[in-house]
Amino acid sequence: MNKDLTVGDPGKVLWRFCLPLFGSIIFQQLYNIADSFVVGKFVGENALAAVGNSYEITLIFIAFAFGCNIGCSVIVSRLFGTREYGEMKTAVYTSLIATGVLCGVLMLSGICCCGSLLQMIHTPAEVLADSALYLDIYIWGLPFLFFYNVCTGIFSALGDSRTPFTFLAASSLANVGVDILFVRSFHMGVAGVAWATFLCQGVSCVLALLFVLRRLAAIRLEKRVSVFSWRLLGRIAVIAIPSILQQSFVSVGNIILQGIINGFGPGVMAGYSAAVKLNNLVITSLTTLGNGISNFTSQNIGAGKMERVRQGFKAGWKLVWLLCVPLVALYLAAGRYLVYLFMENITGEAIDTGVIFLRIVSPFYFLISIKLVADGILRGAGLMGRFMIATFTDLVLRVVLAFVLSASFGSTGIWCAWPVGWVLGTVLSVVFYRKGPWREKRQGVL
Repeated sequence: MNKDLTVGDPGKVLWRFCLPLFGSIIFQQLYNIADSFVVGKFVGENALAAVGNSYEITLIFIAFAFGCNIGCSVIVSRLFGTREYGEMKTAVYTSLIATGVLCGVLMLSGICCCGSLLQMIHTPAEVLADSALYLDIYIWGLPFLFFYNVCTGIFSALGDSRTPFTFLAASSLANVGVDILFVRSFHMGVAGVAWATFLCQGVSCVLALLFVLRRLAAIRLEKRVSVFSWRLLGRIAVIAIPSILQQSFVSVGNIILQGIINGFGPGVMAGYSAAVKLNNLVITSLTTLGNGISNFTSQNIGAGKMERVRQGFKAGWKLVWLLCVPLVALYLAAGRYLVYLFMENITGEAIDTGVIFLRIVSPFYFLISIKLVADGILRGAGLMGRFMIATFTDLVLRVVLAFVLSASFGSTGIWCAWPVGWVLGTVLSVVFYRKGPWREKRQGVL
């Protein structure tokens, strides 16, 4: 069901729209968490380290998929808000075609370069083969990742956050069962969790794509619409390319960090792999809520309702903090037990590493959540330059500090770099938000 986000109480509208998005990302993260849980429990510490090591490279591909999602979603939201349904349909078709071409290029690049990337980040010999195997299978599933992300962006642009939630919930729960079947019953090891993700994401993608096409067909128009537009592709690219660059540089930064972490051995690698899954569950959830705020912002700007953008920021702030309170409390109080879930051996360096990471990073979720709300508004408004400045500043600072602090404080120094980068990035994002065009309206300029 399509929903107009430009009418009704902004707080209630945003909450109803974003809560299914939050549920969706919880189930999305189940894919990665299930992989780590199953290999950690039923294969061993080296297998867990291999999946975690590969995950940092998969984030590059996810960055491109995320950029396609945002670029399509923001433009389709804007056209939906202005009731330009013919243009909206063309934008959707254009996004799908461009995504298919980009995905093909990335698959070819991945097949050729992933082995070199694993060597570049100093992957230990004992986990290299499993890391490469996981990545090989993952790359063949990229079309499912890309098209599902674009479909999710389209649903969100139309104000529908429930349909993708339904698909993803069913797919993620199935993935857990198939993971266990392939690894424990068929003894497929790391390949088992990779193939399970491939199959379940494939089903989810096909269903989502069919429903998108059906939803578009239900919007009747007098004139036949074009299936591709270079002009609309340009508008989409203005949003998508900065988002891809931002996420790609974040992924490259994470790969650099992974290279530093790998220097401390499989124990620290496994502990980080477990803890970073828990961390990414929070960060990705907050980012997804920020994406929902982007759709809200874009629709309302398209309808000329700037006042609702400011109201959306306040409502978004309350929403993310409500999410942060129980998660921070859980990670601080029960972090050790959560890390245990990923490992068969409940003592040693890996456990201690995961616990220390969570205790250092999790209290700052309150801060980074504000940045992600402000970033969502900046993206929805098309202010990509400001958005990228805030993000790159955070990333560069984290990577540089990880090098510096790890030399003196070991792996603990790497984890301390996270909060410092988040502080500066949040300050910049909030400053840029406060200088947006919605502020001028309040002063009577618009």
